[in-house]
Amino acid sequence: PAASGHWYFTLKDNGASVRAVMFRSRATAVGFIPKSGDQIELKGRVTLYEARGEYQIQAEQMRRAGLGSLFEAFLALKSKLHEEGLFEPSNKREILAHPRAIGVITSLSAAALRDVLTALERRAPHVPVVIYPAMVQGAGSALQLRQALALANERQEVDTLLLVRGGGSIEDLWSFNDEALARDISASLIPVVSGVGHETDFTIADFVADLRAPTPTAAAELVCTARSALIDRVSRANGQLALAIHRKLDRLLQRVDRVS
Repeated sequence: PAASGHWYFTLKDNGASVRAVMFRSRATAVGFIPKSGDQIELKGRVTLYEARGEYQIQAEQMRRAGLGSLFEAFLALKSKLHEEGLFEPSNKREILAHPRAIGVITSLSAAALRDVLTALERRAPHVPVVIYPAMVQGAGSALQLRQALALANERQEVDTLLLVRGGGSIEDLWSFNDEALARDISASLIPVVSGVGHETDFTIADFVADLRAPTPTAAAELVCTARSALIDRVSRANGQLALAIHRKLDRLLQRVDRVS
């Protein structure tokens, strides 16, 4: 990836290789970041890069190879919700730096839950955590995620919600591509931070959430100010206050001397 946002890469198989480019305007619509070794399918056209006198493929569309109908459904829903404006920055709610409590929507047996709780205990042990259990994979999991989200909105006991799970295949993460769940996230009264999968995994929930984190641990780190930073801020304020009081007393003593 270039600083401009364009992607430059080489397509290879057992017998040949060809250079390729995908410009930023096209790359932003892909939905994942390709890495070395990935098998992909792309649509594009052959162009000539005159500076080097080399032919290349100018990619217009890209998808993971072999995903077929699932990935097609993902792209179709992504396009539909994008056109409806659900991804617009103006619809995003502000994530509070000092929440009174943080909610976590995930499976009680998920490794992601342990990662989030560990990160929050290390970073902000003073902030209470409320867990809203839900399946994150398999039949009925999307409905359970929606029910957990609805329960959190009904109780209104937290200021921020983390929607998290670990990495997996597109099939494993499919619950987070549910259209009804996406609309519930968009309509939530409580800001939602998604931390689904690894950094290169993207789901519909990521696009519609108020903030997307690359991992569950990163999601936990983004939703509150570290306790150590708050203590440092209080210490600095205390020092500034003590200095201000000392200067004020000096001025008042000088007034007493003048009056005397």
